[in-house]
Amino acid sequence: MPKTTDFPPLAAPEAPDRWHPRIRALYDYWAGLRPGGTLLPGRQHLDPIDIPALLPWVWLFDVQRQPLRFRVRLLGTKHYEQMLRDPTGRWVDEAYPSFASQTTYPDYLKVAVEGRISYRKGPPAYHVDSGCSLLERIMLPLARDGRSVDMILGLTLYFRADGEIY
Repeated sequence: MPKTTDFPPLAAPEAPDRWHPRIRALYDYWAGLRPGGTLLPGRQHLDPIDIPALLPWVWLFDVQRQPLRFRVRLLGTKHYEQMLRDPTGRWVDEAYPSFASQTTYPDYLKVAVEGRISYRKGPPAYHVDSGCSLLERIMLPLARDGRSVDMILGLTLYFRADGEIY
């Protein structure tokens, strides 16, 4: 059974000085929302007006427990260009039946179960037919009560072979 974290980690993982500036901007915004500097922020702390330049790449997933599942709550407009469909409101495992068998699934568990940050830069796992050759993604835990993760805030950037962002 998924546990909740008692002491969410404060440090950013995996060389944040090498992150794309948009990834770093969302991380910095999220870190600045942490109540008391030690608890996880919740959805109630986010205000889209604070991050308008990031919104096309932002996404939110609800975390359900028992059984552990993820539901697409919100996707920025850049995601629709990659997915060529709208999975908003759907369970991720229904929209992407191979979700739990993907190499990226442990990243979702790390965020939802452990309350830890997940950063990834590499080839796409899902959007392989979209022309995207590389993506960079951060997933940040959100918890209404400051401890038990109930949402994941993410930002994914999609890169073409020439290095340009979609």
